[in-house]
Amino acid sequence: MKPLKEFTIPFVGLKTGKHHFEYDIKQAFFEYFEYEDFNDVNVKLNLVLEKKTTLLELHFKISGFVNINCDLTNELYNQDIENEFDLVVKFGDEYNDENIDILILPHGSYEVNIQQYIYELIILAVPIKRVHPGVEDGTLDSEILKKLEDLSPNKLKEEKDKDIDPRWNTLKKLLTDK
Repeated sequence: MKPLKEFTIPFVGLKTGKHHFEYDIKQAFFEYFEYEDFNDVNVKLNLVLEKKTTLLELHFKISGFVNINCDLTNELYNQDIENEFDLVVKFGDEYNDENIDILILPHGSYEVNIQQYIYELIILAVPIKRVHPGVEDGTLDSEILKKLEDLSPNKLKEEKDKDIDPRWNTLKKLLTDK
C-alpha cells in the first residue's frame, strides 16, 4: 500500500521545538484503507510534533463524528468520537514498529508517515456496541424496534398466558395448594 503524501511529515527541515499540524479526515481516507463500516466521516486531527535533538514526540488528538449503522436497528446515525494518542519516534539501526507507543526509524530517515496511526486512532475511538441515541432515550420510531418488542420473551409469555384455557388455571392451583 503506497503511503498518502499528505500524511508524510518531513521532519529533517524542522527546527527544534513544537510544530502544529491540522488535518481534516474524510470518507476518502477510509476508502484508501478499504474500510467500509463508515458511511461518512468528518474528523479533525490536531497533531503536535515536538522535535528534540535525538527523538520526535507526536501528540495526536482527534474529534468529530463518523456516520455508522446502529447494531440494533440498522438505522444510520452520527457517532461523536474523541481520542488522543502519544507516539515517540526514535532512531536506530532498522525500522521497528512492534511497540505501540514507540516507532524506531533507521538512521538517516528524513520523514515519518502517520496515516496508519490516524486510521487506528479513529477506529479505536468508535464504541464496540453501536447503539442509536434514539434507542437509548426512546425517541426513535423504527419498524425493527417494534418487531423486536413484539418478539421479546416477556411479551410472548404474556400472550401465551392469555391463550390458556381457564380450566387449566384451576388445575394449576392443585399443584400449588399442597
